[in-house]
Amino acid sequence: MLRVAVCVGSACHLRGSGEVIRILQDLISAYGLEDQVNLEGSFCHSRCTGGIVMHIDDELITGVRKDTVFRLFQDKILRRCRP
Repeated sequence: MLRVAVCVGSACHLRGSGEVIRILQDLISAYGLEDQVNLEGSFCHSRCTGGIVMHIDDELITGVRKDTVFRLFQDKILRRCRP
């Protein structure tokens, strides 16, 4: 199962991490990936100045924004779940 963790710490929360999580939830559901992706909120990844932080398994991604989530989903999540 693919682990996707979005930081919900103070800095990321203020930048909109809650909205990023909601978008990811909708995408995971729309593509029927509920059994393949474990989406969770997590606390500080010590990269607060880089924007919203997200881990996909062991890959750290910084600077996530709600307008980049769909591209990240396609490139980083969907490709790993669907060959």
